[in-house]
Amino acid sequence: MLRHVEARAGLMSFLVVLMAISPAAQAADVQADPSDYRAKLANLGPGDRLLLAAGTYTERLNITNLEGRPDAWITIQGPDGGVATFTANACCNTVEIRDSAYVAIVNLTIDSAGAAYASGVSAKDGLNNLVHHIRVEGCTLLNHDVGGQNHVAISTKTPTWGWIIRNNVIRSAGTGIYLGNSDGTYPFIGGIIEGNLVVDPIGYCMQVKWQKPRPDIAGMPKTPQQTIIRHNVFIKNNEHAPLGDRPNLLVGGFPASGPGAEDTYHIYGNFLFNNPHEALFQASGRVVVHDNLLVGASGTALVLRDHDLPLKVARVYNNTIYGGETGITLGGSPVVSQVVGNLIFARSAISGTIADERGNLVAQVSAADTYVSKASVLLAEMDFYPSPGQCEGPAIDLSAFSQDPDYDRDFNGLSKGSFTFRGAYAGAGSNPGWPLAAEPKVLGSSPTLDGGAVVDSGSVDAGVVDAGVVLDAGAVVDAGVVDTQGDTLSVGGDGNTDTLTGGGCSCQTGPRTDAPLAWLMFFAFFVLVRRSVAGR
Repeated sequence: MLRHVEARAGLMSFLVVLMAISPAAQAADVQADPSDYRAKLANLGPGDRLLLAAGTYTERLNITNLEGRPDAWITIQGPDGGVATFTANACCNTVEIRDSAYVAIVNLTIDSAGAAYASGVSAKDGLNNLVHHIRVEGCTLLNHDVGGQNHVAISTKTPTWGWIIRNNVIRSAGTGIYLGNSDGTYPFIGGIIEGNLVVDPIGYCMQVKWQKPRPDIAGMPKTPQQTIIRHNVFIKNNEHAPLGDRPNLLVGGFPASGPGAEDTYHIYGNFLFNNPHEALFQASGRVVVHDNLLVGASGTALVLRDHDLPLKVARVYNNTIYGGETGITLGGSPVVSQVVGNLIFARSAISGTIADERGNLVAQVSAADTYVSKASVLLAEMDFYPSPGQCEGPAIDLSAFSQDPDYDRDFNGLSKGSFTFRGAYAGAGSNPGWPLAAEPKVLGSSPTLDGGAVVDSGSVDAGVVDAGVVLDAGAVVDAGVVDTQGDTLSVGGDGNTDTLTGGGCSCQTGPRTDAPLAWLMFFAFFVLVRRSVAGR
């Protein structure tokens, strides 16, 4: 009997301790409008969502000292119906992020509204500002070109990592996306940039700057990282005046030694169109470039060479290139140089000394219609899907690329099968995927982009589904909302609507329990009761 009483006392003590250490239930949906959003913003905690009503917000969005968690992001979200528009003024950037982490900015419209040099989304001030794990998703950024090429829609000027920039539309910017600093300081590390449409910039659609040796900052990754740039649409417009002589996309090199020296860019599934003065894509450092479509360059379409830093690794495979003087140029003395299985229509196909050059199919621009459905530099006409029997050959050994994210998926996100096709498409006849357009790319049921939910390929927080979704002890976290009811998450085909199947709701507006601790308490209770019974 005494042992039974002691067991009960021990059980109660254990439960009291668990209750004490369990975090207070807090995640909530907070409704706000232009009159009160700033006051409510300051009080957000992990897992909270600030749901903004439709309207015009003229006081900017200053995100300061907001700390979510890997399993409970803070989300600032516009309405599903109507538009929440933040307008700029000359004093400041429209959305400024300071000393914050695990914060998502979703479904907002950000309009420069004639304010020169006011960036749309910004994290600045270098080492004085610690920002990481930010998600910008489903936003529309307009008119960030009033100040010329240096007027930027999305900008980072602080050392940062873990960003996800997804499914945004950027129209008429000086530069669409500018990550890092022009002097090599303030590196951008381990990010994912996917599904964005950037059209009609003055200069770059996007650039990631070269990197000096990295500062020692708590939490900054020191192991090799991947920055993934995939399934974006980057289009320049001849009629934009002035038009900067910049590539559509540029990425710079990594530090020569220390943290970052083994980092890699993985660039695939992108559509780069039209550049009357420059290359469509330029890179140095360590780059993997596959299954992209590059159309309408003036000189060389794809340039990999020493720039601010040396070119060290260049793996280029299964791209389709149309137009320009040269398809692919490799310069410098990279340790790894591979050009494999590309489909190139240009006056000169490949230039440079390349260690592994094989399986490429090349022809003049004038002959392209023999190989593809419709070769053109007019968006309304072009269709570079292969004609039957024209772009196949002996199977290409891609085993050297088997560790690359989605190396076996084509431009449409579909399986490459037995690796017999040259170029970005693995098929012939009628294109089953997204038709090329000045619109966001849609992949349907591909494994990489499915309705806006994207699985991280290991570059940002292993085990994290990179929409801010973490699988932890059976709990599903989506944009900072934890489902503790054992439900399963499915993503709507429009990329915006999440639905749950099962018994509960993940979008609670009041208190909720912590699922892992609740299960731990239950397990402890079960064990102690069994011991109590056994001791009678």
